[in-house]
Amino acid sequence: MLHDETTPMKRTKIIWFVIIALIIALVGYMAITSKSNNSSSKDGLQIVAAENFWGNIASQIGGDKVHVISVVSDPNADPHEFATSTNTARDFAHAKYVILNGVGYDSWGDALIKAQPENNRTVLKIADAVGKKEGDNPHLWYSPAYVQQAAEHMAADMSKLDPAHASTYKNNLDTFKKTWADYQGQLAAIKKNYAATKIAATEDIFEYTAAAAGFDVISPRSFMQAVAESNDPPTESIAGFQKQLQNKEPALLVYNQQTSTPLTESLKKLATDNDIPVVGITETMPEGAPSFQDWMNTQLTAIQRYISKEDHSNQ
Repeated sequence: MLHDETTPMKRTKIIWFVIIALIIALVGYMAITSKSNNSSSKDGLQIVAAENFWGNIASQIGGDKVHVISVVSDPNADPHEFATSTNTARDFAHAKYVILNGVGYDSWGDALIKAQPENNRTVLKIADAVGKKEGDNPHLWYSPAYVQQAAEHMAADMSKLDPAHASTYKNNLDTFKKTWADYQGQLAAIKKNYAATKIAATEDIFEYTAAAAGFDVISPRSFMQAVAESNDPPTESIAGFQKQLQNKEPALLVYNQQTSTPLTESLKKLATDNDIPVVGITETMPEGAPSFQDWMNTQLTAIQRYISKEDHSNQ
């Protein structure tokens, strides 16, 4: 009888033990879910940038208050040929802030966002922020003005998503703008001394910077656009480009190291054969670059050195 009387009590204890265990598990799950969805968790505001140049700027603005994942970051790959993966999809799903370049450059990012709609996710499309549309030159990070506007938008968005650290984002933005002003000053000095200098480029990646420096890009636009879009340039544009190099018209040839083709390599050789300096730039930040500003400054310094004819050795 004693055994029969205590059995219900034991069962009750077991039931309560199970209930408590379930509650603990549920609370743990909710904490984990909250952490992944909370824009200001102890791991910081979760940010995904489609490209590492925008990701680096976001990291500078956010500092230790954000966690940034940059998707396209391989300096040896053509960003135009990037293919998404399950890891990329997961990163987009967990992000509270997504930064895209826009104007078709990272349309794969648009597809991921549409496939995983999230009401609490904020998306910054740089092209929309600076007023660019489909068909415009997508290499917006090579425009000094667009870079500053992008940084300002990032700081504003981070402050809205994480108002507790708004002052940090503002201070970091001020620091970024000071260092970026140094780069803009270097461009202004080049423009003052070398405005209207004729240069050539294998694609349109350098157009925005060239305009800011006052350079005259003479290479056929149809050629540059075709190469940038991984298409075959029109035959007449190839012939025209070759003639420019043979006649030694440009003071410099700029080429994108990440979209090298037999055609662009032949133009590089033609330039070298005609004593035209050749300078390579990259589409994404290379490994080891301390910051976006350092990357841009290093490339501009190399170009300035050749334009000023202080050094004609090829890079």
